[in-house]
Amino acid sequence: MATLTVWKFDTAEGAQEALNKLIELSKQQLITFQDAAVVSWPEGKKKPKTNNYGSMTGRGAVSGAFWGMLFGLIFFIPFFGLAIGAATGALMGKFADYGINDAFIKEVRDQVTEGTSALFLLTTSAVRERIAEEFKGVSAELIQSNLSSEQEAQLLADFGD
Repeated sequence: MATLTVWKFDTAEGAQEALNKLIELSKQQLITFQDAAVVSWPEGKKKPKTNNYGSMTGRGAVSGAFWGMLFGLIFFIPFFGLAIGAATGALMGKFADYGINDAFIKEVRDQVTEGTSALFLLTTSAVRERIAEEFKGVSAELIQSNLSSEQEAQLLADFGD
């Protein structure tokens, strides 16, 4: 079963630094991630910058369309207002199929703001104690949404490359 995890960092560079560290940990087989994306929101910018990295060990589990739609819901659609309300509602309903509900979207939107960054990971395994050791002293907040096997299969069917 995959887990969608979002880590929020207090700096615009924190998420990229964490991903670099996790890539090293994946080489030690301490974590297996299917897909990764970074959102960085530097001070003074009106909107965040997003990067989809995919799998570091081969093809990504989900396409850029998944990340693009998710980031649109979290960071960009609120700026457009109610003009696209019906489409947003339908999209939110679809993401709920993957265990990503309104509360998850709102929590990420409220916490990832100007001057911060976030690391989005779709993982299948992790040696949590060792990873926690490696991240001691790193200022990060963890937001997590677990996907059931059915939700993972649906996600891969809808957005897989």
